[in-house]
Amino acid sequence: MIYFLGDVHGRIDHVLPALSARQEMAAHAIFLGDIDSKQPFEEEIRPLIDSGIRVWYIHGNHDTDNRISWDNLQGSVDRNLSGRVVEIDGLRVAGLGGVFRGEVWHPKCQAKDGSLPQLKSYDDYINCLKSKTPPRRHEFVKGTKNALKHLSTIFPDTYERLAEQKADILVTHEAPSCHPHGFEEIDRLAQSMGVKMVFHGHHHDSLDYQQCEARLGFKAHGVGFRGITDMQGIRVRAGNLDEAHSDGQSLVDEKCP
Repeated sequence: MIYFLGDVHGRIDHVLPALSARQEMAAHAIFLGDIDSKQPFEEEIRPLIDSGIRVWYIHGNHDTDNRISWDNLQGSVDRNLSGRVVEIDGLRVAGLGGVFRGEVWHPKCQAKDGSLPQLKSYDDYINCLKSKTPPRRHEFVKGTKNALKHLSTIFPDTYERLAEQKADILVTHEAPSCHPHGFEEIDRLAQSMGVKMVFHGHHHDSLDYQQCEARLGFKAHGVGFRGITDMQGIRVRAGNLDEAHSDGQSLVDEKCP
């Protein structure tokens, strides 16, 4: 069994009790970003590892809010699913961490003005920082803080590399288009990869996307703030803000009547 963990933002104390109650043998847990690890991630997840749970993650936008949070994940890079496909419990699971940002690639904004991403990779971004003639975009700002921030930015090269592969499940921080703030680019990635299920975090809510399945061609599940969802889409632990964000359901219903 694979469990998907919504944005924990520095707190994972709820995870082990919730999963232990399921009495699953050799379960897998995948963090969907915004972990905000306060200490080396291996120490954060030690209780899970000791209980026999295998742990994976993708990063979220807030994992680069400060250098400590990012560095705490770097000792666990083998657990990072972002940008690759890994076989987990007999299923091919792909990951896309991070978010779209206008300085690099924000599909909704660039679709309106007709521009294309000028920066294909993080290396391109770093080279532009060093260049005397950076891209003529008003959002482009030099500085080490931005270099850290863009470690959690979705770059086209990562997206395109994934799109060439196949998987059964895609885990993302950004949401597909069925979410009120989701992206068709996540839809297209899932469709290109032939996935059957997408699980996302980021928005701290868990909305019902069932009516969108025919349009999308896959099942989508948002996992709420500190919530836990299993691979059938069943909420093992409701997100702390699910009820507060329930008004978003009407927007989903408008997208997929």
